[in-house]
Amino acid sequence: MAFSAPLRSMATVAGKSLKIGMIPADGIGREVLPGAKAAIQALGSSIPTTEFIDLQAGFECFQKTGTALPDETVEVLKNECDCALFGAVSSPSRKVFGYSSPIVALRKKMDLYANIRPVSSVAPIPNEQPTIDLVVVRENTECLGFSISKKKHRLLGKGAPKARATRLITEYASRRIGEMAFKIALTRPRKHVTIIHKSNVLSVTDGLFRETVRGVPTLPGMNGKYDGVTVAEQLVDSAVYRLFREPHIYDVMVAPNLYGDIISDAAAALVGSLGLVPSVNAGDSFVMGEPVHGSAPDIAGKDIANPLAAIRSAALMLRQLGYRNGAARIESAVDDVIREGRYLTPDLGGKSSTSEVVSQVVKRI
Repeated sequence: MAFSAPLRSMATVAGKSLKIGMIPADGIGREVLPGAKAAIQALGSSIPTTEFIDLQAGFECFQKTGTALPDETVEVLKNECDCALFGAVSSPSRKVFGYSSPIVALRKKMDLYANIRPVSSVAPIPNEQPTIDLVVVRENTECLGFSISKKKHRLLGKGAPKARATRLITEYASRRIGEMAFKIALTRPRKHVTIIHKSNVLSVTDGLFRETVRGVPTLPGMNGKYDGVTVAEQLVDSAVYRLFREPHIYDVMVAPNLYGDIISDAAAALVGSLGLVPSVNAGDSFVMGEPVHGSAPDIAGKDIANPLAAIRSAALMLRQLGYRNGAARIESAVDDVIREGRYLTPDLGGKSSTSEVVSQVVKRI
């Protein structure tokens, strides 16, 4: 279990219909998101009547309509939905005129400033402590490229072509993500935060991030709230090295956007597959579940994509909203399927289809 309590004032209301925006987007996103929906539906009356609202976004949406994130999708999320689930996006590695990533835009427009990515192994025996159990808390709104999303700097002259990216780190965003990391640490047994940075080289930007996060416990009004949380720091390159050598030293890792993305993907190797790692994009008034994996076009349409990360993301979303019992039932069912080992997709060495794995999780819920 990554954390045991909702982190914001998003309390559930008994009897209130829960409206969930469903954004499958591209590739295997369309195959794994139905599994997340089935897991939530399997909870039955333990959560309020649930309405799923299908919404559009993604590169294929851009190819069809000229926009990767329709205004209607954002308006429905803001005005009608309590939360959302996002599948995966096929953003091309080459420049495509007029296109920008819809998931990046969604995080900005909905102010989902924290990407929370728990990485845990499944213990051989239920209720035993997993050998890998950490949470990467990734800042979602700035870092490389975010400050110049519309205007690209391209330097021409001798030796052309050249390119330049601008990196933005602010005290405001660093403080918010730092507070989120400390809040999560309070819900975990070890209560330990590691600040990931590269301030020995990037002394201005990473230096500000490091000092701001370190200063969270001393902010006005904290009154010793985080006295029980221990703090360490690690340069990002050595953090990746130690992640593979000594993963047990980490509990909550907090990082700027780019570092957090790299670290969490690397950590997924410790538990067997990106297809197992969930996340939520969290703000102060909205939460959106999102599996960490990409759109995997090489396996799209073959019914072999691993749905467990999407299902776990649904559980994290419910946990953030305060539905802890429902979240725990889904998480337990996923763990049982992994532990049993009979119904696994090819990325985990199995031969089961996406739909077969979903069926087994739903059965156990």
